[in-house]
Amino acid sequence: MVKEKFRGTGVALVTPFTKELAVDYDALQKLLDFVLEGKVDYLVVNGTTAESSTTTAAEKSEILQLIKSHTKGSIPLMYGIGGNNTQQVTETIAATDFDGIAAILSVSPAYNKPSQQGIYQHFLQIAEASPVPVMLYNVPGRTSSNMTADTTLKLALHENIFGIKEASGNLEQCMAIAKHKPEDFMLVSGDDMMAVPMISFGAEGAISVLANAYPEKFSTMVQQALDSNFKEAAKLLLSFVDLNPLLYEEGNPVGVKVLLERFGVSTASVRLPLVEASSGLKDKISKLL
Repeated sequence: MVKEKFRGTGVALVTPFTKELAVDYDALQKLLDFVLEGKVDYLVVNGTTAESSTTTAAEKSEILQLIKSHTKGSIPLMYGIGGNNTQQVTETIAATDFDGIAAILSVSPAYNKPSQQGIYQHFLQIAEASPVPVMLYNVPGRTSSNMTADTTLKLALHENIFGIKEASGNLEQCMAIAKHKPEDFMLVSGDDMMAVPMISFGAEGAISVLANAYPEKFSTMVQQALDSNFKEAAKLLLSFVDLNPLLYEEGNPVGVKVLLERFGVSTASVRLPLVEASSGLKDKISKLL
Protein backbone atom coordinates (compact mmCIF):
# COMPACT_ATOMS: atom_id res chain seq x y z
CA MET A 1 0.00 0.00 0.00
CA VAL A 2 1.51 3.33 -1.10
CA LYS A 3 0.49 5.09 2.10
CA GLU A 4 2.77 2.90 4.21
CA LYS A 5 5.81 3.93 2.14
CA PHE A 6 5.34 7.58 3.02
CA ARG A 7 4.64 7.49 6.74
CA GLY A 8 7.22 9.30 8.85
CA THR A 9 9.87 11.73 7.62
CA GLY A 10 10.43 12.61 4.00
CA VAL A 11 13.34 14.91 3.25
CA ALA A 12 12.73 17.58 0.61
CA LEU A 13 16.20 17.22 -0.90
CA VAL A 14 18.11 20.33 -1.92
CA THR A 15 20.08 20.38 -5.18
CA PRO A 16 23.75 21.02 -4.36
CA PHE A 17 25.56 23.39 -6.71
CA THR A 18 29.24 24.10 -7.23
CA LYS A 19 30.53 27.65 -6.77
CA GLU A 20 30.13 27.96 -10.55
CA LEU A 21 26.44 26.96 -10.14
CA ALA A 22 26.64 23.62 -11.93
CA VAL A 23 24.83 20.71 -10.29
CA ASP A 24 27.33 19.14 -7.88
CA TYR A 25 26.70 15.43 -8.28
CA ASP A 26 29.49 14.47 -5.84
CA ALA A 27 27.90 16.63 -3.14
CA LEU A 28 24.49 15.16 -3.99
CA GLN A 29 25.83 11.67 -3.25
CA LYS A 30 27.30 12.97 0.00
CA LEU A 31 23.91 14.47 0.91
CA LEU A 32 22.16 11.18 0.13
CA ASP A 33 24.53 9.29 2.41
CA PHE A 34 24.06 11.92 5.12
CA VAL A 35 20.25 11.73 5.16
CA LEU A 36 20.15 7.95 4.75
CA GLU A 37 22.45 7.56 7.76
CA GLY A 38 19.96 9.78 9.61
CA LYS A 39 17.26 7.18 8.90
CA VAL A 40 14.74 9.33 7.06
CA ASP A 41 11.84 7.29 5.71
CA TYR A 42 11.69 8.53 2.13
CA LEU A 43 13.18 11.07 -0.28
CA VAL A 44 11.37 13.84 -2.13
CA VAL A 45 13.25 14.51 -5.36
CA ASN A 46 12.82 17.66 -7.47
CA GLY A 47 10.50 19.39 -5.03
CA THR A 48 10.42 23.17 -4.64
CA THR A 49 13.28 23.01 -2.09
CA ALA A 50 15.37 21.45 -4.87
CA GLU A 51 15.18 24.78 -6.75
CA SER A 52 13.22 22.93 -9.41
CA SER A 53 12.18 26.21 -11.03
CA THR A 54 15.82 26.87 -11.98
CA THR A 55 17.05 23.40 -12.95
CA THR A 56 16.68 22.20 -16.52
CA ALA A 57 14.77 19.14 -17.68
CA ALA A 58 18.08 17.45 -18.48
CA GLU A 59 19.45 18.22 -15.00
CA LYS A 60 16.27 16.92 -13.36
CA SER A 61 16.61 13.68 -15.29
CA GLU A 62 20.30 13.29 -14.36
CA ILE A 63 19.58 14.05 -10.69
CA LEU A 64 16.81 11.45 -10.63
CA GLN A 65 18.96 8.82 -12.31
CA LEU A 66 21.83 9.42 -9.89
CA ILE A 67 19.51 9.14 -6.88
CA LYS A 68 17.99 5.91 -8.21
CA SER A 69 21.45 4.48 -8.86
CA HIS A 70 22.82 5.58 -5.49
CA THR A 71 19.92 4.39 -3.35
CA LYS A 72 19.34 1.14 -5.28
CA GLY A 73 15.71 0.87 -4.17
CA SER A 74 16.62 1.04 -0.47
CA ILE A 75 14.21 3.91 0.23
CA PRO A 76 10.95 5.09 -1.41
CA LEU A 77 11.20 8.01 -3.84
CA MET A 78 8.57 10.70 -4.34
CA TYR A 79 9.16 12.87 -7.42
CA GLY A 80 8.05 16.48 -7.78
CA ILE A 81 6.07 17.28 -10.91
CA GLY A 82 3.93 20.38 -10.69
CA GLY A 83 3.32 23.76 -12.23
CA ASN A 84 0.77 26.32 -13.28
CA ASN A 85 0.28 25.03 -16.84
CA THR A 86 -1.86 21.92 -16.53
CA GLN A 87 -1.13 20.67 -20.04
CA GLN A 88 2.61 21.10 -19.57
CA VAL A 89 2.46 19.18 -16.28
CA THR A 90 0.65 16.25 -17.90
CA GLU A 91 3.15 16.30 -20.80
CA THR A 92 6.02 16.17 -18.31
CA ILE A 93 4.37 13.19 -16.62
CA ALA A 94 4.06 11.45 -20.00
CA ALA A 95 7.78 12.04 -20.69
CA THR A 96 9.01 10.82 -17.28
CA ASP A 97 10.50 7.39 -16.65
CA PHE A 98 8.68 6.23 -13.51
CA ASP A 99 10.81 3.18 -12.90
CA GLY A 100 11.75 3.35 -9.21
CA ILE A 101 9.36 6.23 -8.42
CA ALA A 102 6.61 5.31 -5.97
CA ALA A 103 4.58 8.54 -6.14
CA ILE A 104 4.60 12.13 -7.34
CA LEU A 105 4.24 15.32 -5.34
CA SER A 106 2.39 18.02 -7.25
CA VAL A 107 2.20 21.60 -6.01
CA SER A 108 -0.95 23.67 -6.46
CA PRO A 109 -0.63 26.18 -9.33
CA ALA A 110 1.23 29.40 -8.53
CA TYR A 111 0.63 32.89 -9.92
CA ASN A 112 -2.56 32.12 -11.92
CA LYS A 113 -4.66 32.26 -8.72
CA PRO A 114 -7.26 29.80 -10.03
CA SER A 115 -10.66 29.28 -8.45
CA GLN A 116 -11.26 26.20 -6.30
CA GLN A 117 -12.90 24.60 -9.33
CA GLY A 118 -9.79 25.35 -11.38
CA ILE A 119 -7.53 23.77 -8.74
CA TYR A 120 -9.85 20.76 -8.59
CA GLN A 121 -9.85 20.25 -12.36
CA HIS A 122 -6.07 20.76 -12.52
CA PHE A 123 -5.42 17.95 -10.09
CA LEU A 124 -8.01 15.66 -11.65
CA GLN A 125 -6.10 15.85 -14.94
CA ILE A 126 -2.81 15.16 -13.17
CA ALA A 127 -4.30 12.19 -11.30
CA GLU A 128 -5.66 10.75 -14.54
CA ALA A 129 -2.32 11.24 -16.33
CA SER A 130 -0.03 9.86 -13.62
CA PRO A 131 0.92 6.18 -13.68
CA VAL A 132 1.81 6.39 -9.96
CA PRO A 133 -0.21 7.76 -7.00
CA VAL A 134 -0.33 11.53 -6.50
CA MET A 135 0.24 13.54 -3.33
CA LEU A 136 -1.19 17.06 -3.44
CA TYR A 137 0.81 20.01 -2.11
CA ASN A 138 -0.87 23.10 -0.70
CA VAL A 139 1.46 26.00 0.08
CA PRO A 140 -0.45 29.30 -0.30
CA GLY A 141 2.48 31.36 0.95
CA ARG A 142 4.21 30.50 -2.34
CA THR A 143 1.30 29.98 -4.70
CA SER A 144 -0.87 32.97 -3.66
CA SER A 145 -3.95 30.74 -3.57
CA ASN A 146 -5.13 28.38 -0.85
CA MET A 147 -6.59 24.98 -1.65
CA THR A 148 -9.47 24.75 0.81
CA ALA A 149 -10.28 21.74 2.93
CA ASP A 150 -13.42 21.19 0.84
CA THR A 151 -11.39 21.02 -2.37
CA THR A 152 -8.86 18.68 -0.78
CA LEU A 153 -11.62 16.40 0.48
CA LYS A 154 -13.22 16.25 -2.97
CA LEU A 155 -9.88 15.32 -4.52
CA ALA A 156 -9.29 12.74 -1.77
CA LEU A 157 -12.06 10.66 -3.32
CA HIS A 158 -10.03 10.09 -6.49
CA GLU A 159 -8.50 6.63 -6.54
CA ASN A 160 -5.08 7.92 -7.67
CA ILE A 161 -4.75 10.75 -5.11
CA PHE A 162 -3.51 9.35 -1.81
CA GLY A 163 -2.58 12.34 0.33
CA ILE A 164 -1.72 15.99 0.81
CA LYS A 165 1.35 17.85 1.98
CA GLU A 166 -0.35 20.69 3.88
CA ALA A 167 1.68 23.86 4.36
CA SER A 168 -1.10 26.42 4.72
CA GLY A 169 -0.16 27.10 8.34
CA ASN A 170 -3.89 26.98 9.11
CA LEU A 171 -4.36 24.33 11.78
CA GLU A 172 -8.16 24.54 11.64
CA GLN A 173 -8.05 23.78 7.92
CA CYS A 174 -5.74 20.84 8.60
CA MET A 175 -8.06 19.62 11.36
CA ALA A 176 -11.03 19.74 8.99
CA ILE A 177 -9.11 17.55 6.53
CA ALA A 178 -8.11 15.15 9.32
CA LYS A 179 -11.69 14.87 10.56
CA HIS A 180 -13.45 14.33 7.23
CA LYS A 181 -10.89 12.61 5.00
CA PRO A 182 -11.21 9.00 3.82
CA GLU A 183 -9.34 6.59 6.09
CA ASP A 184 -6.76 5.73 3.42
CA PHE A 185 -5.97 9.39 2.60
CA MET A 186 -2.76 10.78 4.14
CA LEU A 187 -2.36 14.14 5.80
CA VAL A 188 1.31 15.17 5.92
CA SER A 189 2.81 18.33 7.38
CA GLY A 190 4.58 20.57 4.88
CA ASP A 191 5.76 22.91 7.62
CA ASP A 192 8.52 21.58 9.88
CA MET A 193 7.31 23.45 12.95
CA MET A 194 3.73 22.20 12.50
CA ALA A 195 4.75 18.54 12.27
CA VAL A 196 4.23 17.59 15.92
CA PRO A 197 0.96 19.53 16.40
CA MET A 198 -0.44 18.06 13.17
CA ILE A 199 0.53 14.51 14.12
CA SER A 200 -1.38 15.01 17.37
CA PHE A 201 -4.65 15.15 15.41
CA GLY A 202 -3.95 12.67 12.64
CA ALA A 203 -1.11 13.67 10.32
CA GLU A 204 1.21 10.80 9.48
CA GLY A 205 4.51 12.60 9.24
CA ALA A 206 6.21 15.50 7.50
CA ILE A 207 8.07 16.43 4.34
CA SER A 208 10.91 18.43 5.79
CA VAL A 209 13.51 21.04 4.87
CA LEU A 210 15.28 20.74 8.24
CA ALA A 211 15.80 17.02 7.65
CA ASN A 212 18.44 17.88 5.03
CA ALA A 213 20.66 19.16 7.84
CA TYR A 214 19.27 17.28 10.86
CA PRO A 215 17.94 14.01 9.44
CA GLU A 216 18.33 11.89 12.56
CA LYS A 217 17.05 14.50 15.01
CA PHE A 218 14.05 15.40 12.86
CA SER A 219 13.19 11.77 12.12
CA THR A 220 13.37 10.95 15.83
CA MET A 221 11.04 13.85 16.60
CA VAL A 222 8.47 12.69 14.07
CA GLN A 223 8.66 9.07 15.24
CA GLN A 224 8.25 10.09 18.88
CA ALA A 225 5.12 12.02 17.92
CA LEU A 226 3.78 9.10 15.86
CA ASP A 227 4.36 6.89 18.91
CA SER A 228 2.36 9.42 21.01
CA ASN A 229 5.45 10.40 23.02
CA PHE A 230 4.55 14.06 22.67
CA LYS A 231 6.62 15.27 25.61
CA GLU A 232 9.82 13.98 24.00
CA ALA A 233 8.72 15.15 20.55
CA ALA A 234 8.04 18.63 21.90
CA LYS A 235 11.56 18.89 23.38
CA LEU A 236 13.04 18.18 19.96
CA LEU A 237 10.60 20.52 18.23
CA LEU A 238 11.44 23.40 20.58
CA SER A 239 15.15 22.90 19.90
CA PHE A 240 14.48 24.06 16.32
CA VAL A 241 12.43 27.15 17.23
CA ASP A 242 15.23 29.73 17.04
CA LEU A 243 16.91 28.23 13.97
CA ASN A 244 13.93 27.50 11.75
CA PRO A 245 12.96 31.13 10.88
CA LEU A 246 16.53 31.85 9.79
CA LEU A 247 16.27 29.15 7.12
CA TYR A 248 13.61 31.20 5.32
CA GLU A 249 14.79 34.75 6.09
CA GLU A 250 16.36 35.14 2.64
CA GLY A 251 14.40 32.47 0.79
CA ASN A 252 14.38 28.68 0.74
CA PRO A 253 16.74 26.77 0.47
CA VAL A 254 19.18 29.61 1.17
CA GLY A 255 19.31 28.99 4.93
CA VAL A 256 19.49 25.21 4.94
CA LYS A 257 22.30 25.34 2.40
CA VAL A 258 24.30 27.43 4.89
CA LEU A 259 23.89 24.59 7.38
CA LEU A 260 24.94 21.98 4.82
CA GLU A 261 28.04 24.02 3.99
CA ARG A 262 28.95 24.26 7.67
CA PHE A 263 28.48 20.50 8.01
CA GLY A 264 30.78 19.85 5.05
CA VAL A 265 28.11 18.35 2.83
CA SER A 266 27.83 20.94 0.03
CA THR A 267 28.28 24.61 -0.78
CA ALA A 268 25.78 27.31 0.13
CA SER A 269 25.39 28.22 -3.57
CA VAL A 270 21.93 28.86 -5.01
CA ARG A 271 20.78 29.95 -8.47
CA LEU A 272 19.28 33.32 -9.36
CA PRO A 273 16.87 34.83 -8.60
CA LEU A 274 17.92 33.46 -5.19
CA VAL A 275 21.29 34.65 -3.94
CA GLU A 276 23.63 33.05 -1.45
CA ALA A 277 23.00 33.95 2.18
CA SER A 278 24.28 37.33 3.31
CA SER A 279 27.15 37.52 5.77
CA GLY A 280 24.62 38.78 8.34
CA LEU A 281 22.45 35.69 7.98
CA LYS A 282 25.47 33.39 8.04
CA ASP A 283 26.61 35.08 11.27
CA LYS A 284 23.18 34.60 12.88
CA ILE A 285 23.20 30.90 11.99
CA SER A 286 26.79 30.49 13.18
CA LYS A 287 25.98 32.01 16.56
CA LEU A 288 23.08 29.62 17.03
CA LEU A 289 25.22 26.64 16.13
